[in-house]
Amino acid sequence: MPIHNLELPGAYLIETVSHEDDRGFFLENYRSSEIEEKLGRPYTFAQGNHSRSKTGTLRGFRCEPWDKLIYVPRGTALIVVADPNPGSPTFCKYITQILGDAPGQRNRVIVSKGLANAFYCLTDVDYMNEVSAPYQPSVRRGFRWDDPDVAVDWPTKTPILSVADRNLPSLKEMLLASAQAHSD
Repeated sequence: MPIHNLELPGAYLIETVSHEDDRGFFLENYRSSEIEEKLGRPYTFAQGNHSRSKTGTLRGFRCEPWDKLIYVPRGTALIVVADPNPGSPTFCKYITQILGDAPGQRNRVIVSKGLANAFYCLTDVDYMNEVSAPYQPSVRRGFRWDDPDVAVDWPTKTPILSVADRNLPSLKEMLLASAQAHSD
C-alpha cells in the first residue's frame, strides 16, 4: 500500500485499497515495516485509543512527543496536522485530510512526534489512533483550535468543545510556557 508524503514533513497518508462485494469490504490498514521504512526509524505501537464524538465536535490541537497513526472507522472527520515548531520552514503551516468510512476515505494519517493534530467531526465519528508511547499527561501540550497564527479554515466558527480544549492557550503562549519550563 502506498504511503504518501503530505505537505508537512513528518505527516503521511497511508492510502488503502478497499476490496468490496455484496458482503461488505476488506482492507489492509497498514504494515509496520512500511511505516518504519517511510519514517526511517523504528515505529512501535505502545497504546491504542478510541474516541466517539458527535457531529460538530472539534478536538485538539495536541502536540505530543509520540508518533500517532490515525484512523476513522465510522463517520467522517476533517483531520488537521500543524507544525508548531519555531525555526521549522513550515512553522504554523497546516494540512487537512478527510478520513472516514466511505470508499476513498478509508485511509490513515501518520502524525510524527512533535507535530500537532486536531480533528473536526463532519458526522458522528469513531476516531482511533495508535501511538508510539504510552500516554503521559505531564508531557502533553496543546494550543487553541482557532489560533490566529495557524489560522485553520474550519467548517464552523462554533464547534462543540470540551472544557479542556476551550481553555487551551494560544500557540505563542504554549511555546512561551514550554521555553520557560525548559529554562528552569
